[in-house]
Amino acid sequence: MADKPKPGNEFWTSERCFITELLNDESQPEVSIAHTRVEPGVTTELHALSVSEWYIIKAGQGLMRVGDDAPFAVAPGDTVTIPKHAAQQITNTGRSDLCFLCVCTPRFSQECYTSLE
Repeated sequence: MADKPKPGNEFWTSERCFITELLNDESQPEVSIAHTRVEPGVTTELHALSVSEWYIIKAGQGLMRVGDDAPFAVAPGDTVTIPKHAAQQITNTGRSDLCFLCVCTPRFSQECYTSLE
């Protein structure tokens, strides 16, 4: 992932998506929240986190992969639970941006991230 920007500013990551940190502060180590935007036709990097994570789909359509389970469709209103250390990846299958919130407990830090590619 890219260097950490100022809160509220969208930035591109090596994960092939755009991130806006909404809450990620050492003073609140129990949780972080980020807005993620994946452009049409893009598949994010296959990766795993050492924290629990939830995707809350806000806009667009996608195909989600979690662990060894079969990929499944996601759309606005869906919430995806991603257990610690589970392989994860999402593809934007629509014609507009796929946007979702990422909620991590405890909070996300770069040390939590492992690329599986």
